[in-house]
Amino acid sequence: MFDIKLIREELETVKKGLAAKGAKIILDDVLQKDKKRRDVLTELDQLRNEKNLANETISLFIKEKKDPKEQIAAMKVVSLRIAELEPQVKDLEAEINSCLLGIPNLPHPSVPIGGPESNREVRCWGDPKHFDFKPKTHIEIAEDLDIIDFKRATKISGSHFILFKKAGARLERALYNFMLDIHTAEHGYTEVFPPVLVNRQSMTGTGQLPKMEEDMYKLKDDDLFLIPTAEVPVTNIHRDEIFNEDELPVYYAAYSPCFRREAGSYGKDTRGLVRVHQFDKVELVKFVKPETSYEEHEKLVANAERIFQLLGLPYRVVLLASGDMSFAAAKCYDIEAYAAGMERWLEVSSCSNFEDFQARRANIRFKGKETKKTAFVHTLNGSGVALARTLAALIENYQNEDGSVMIPLVLQPYMGGLKRITRD
Repeated sequence: MFDIKLIREELETVKKGLAAKGAKIILDDVLQKDKKRRDVLTELDQLRNEKNLANETISLFIKEKKDPKEQIAAMKVVSLRIAELEPQVKDLEAEINSCLLGIPNLPHPSVPIGGPESNREVRCWGDPKHFDFKPKTHIEIAEDLDIIDFKRATKISGSHFILFKKAGARLERALYNFMLDIHTAEHGYTEVFPPVLVNRQSMTGTGQLPKMEEDMYKLKDDDLFLIPTAEVPVTNIHRDEIFNEDELPVYYAAYSPCFRREAGSYGKDTRGLVRVHQFDKVELVKFVKPETSYEEHEKLVANAERIFQLLGLPYRVVLLASGDMSFAAAKCYDIEAYAAGMERWLEVSSCSNFEDFQARRANIRFKGKETKKTAFVHTLNGSGVALARTLAALIENYQNEDGSVMIPLVLQPYMGGLKRITRD
């Protein structure tokens, strides 16, 4: 939820931030509604004070056996006016909140201004692999090894779905189990396994609604949505709750399937694992104090990078420009793994700091240990990491000339000791 106080007090800063994100939002309407609401509240406060004073006077008159008829009549007039104004306040608050829900988060000052062309590579790890033979794409490899059946997946569900088979299914399972083990044992995250159906309030709390409803899978008969990422249910674990300051930071790691309609993407990457409607992901979510959130953000990125380092996959970290970030993010790094067969960098993780944007929408706060005052936490999340693109990069980078695929050493225990995938 956008902070109305920031619009009132730093209007030009807000306008510049929204322009940097490419958001064409006129703020005059929300400011006018906000002024009207505050004017009505001022009148309401005065009337309530008058009513309280009238009650005291009436009580005194009755005690002194005086006739309070005139005071009772005056109080009725005040009560009627209060009854008129209270619904106005509720209506104005609903209208203001509706406006605020449509305003994206502002970019952090360290974020480059511009669109995707202004994204900035921060660092690279590993060198793109070169082969003595022409490398195949993951589609060719998977079909030759009979570990993914794209045709039958389309028959079952339609385009952009996956049917993993045999060692392919086991490799997918090995990857997310390996990731969960690393993040819980090495990085201190608490594992949770959340529901994959969430209500509208949960989707609104993390910023998917109302703006991106067309990209979501919604149940016809219930106001429930299939999750686009475990960020949604995990962040909402603490909706409408207050942490004690010494409980922070809180880290969660969650495996889940994810579902995205990818509206507007039809015709792009129609085959393979690059663009699918259902995929697996291990998500990392943090609840932290505001003063540590950017330090925690860097640690979050490093946690996701560790997965690729252990897998031996070349990757690069890209700082997204203001116009290429998500609606809710204040700062975001993408991690892109190199896929040798396609000769492409594939986005396999996004790590975002939302500051207090989600916390305001979901009402997640903490109480200061000494001040005893409450403030909104900062929330962060990152893919730690996403499949199926990571699997695509893995089998393209670990392919052999004979069509087999080597299993990275760290995954072999999860594969029952299997070192190489061959055609049966």
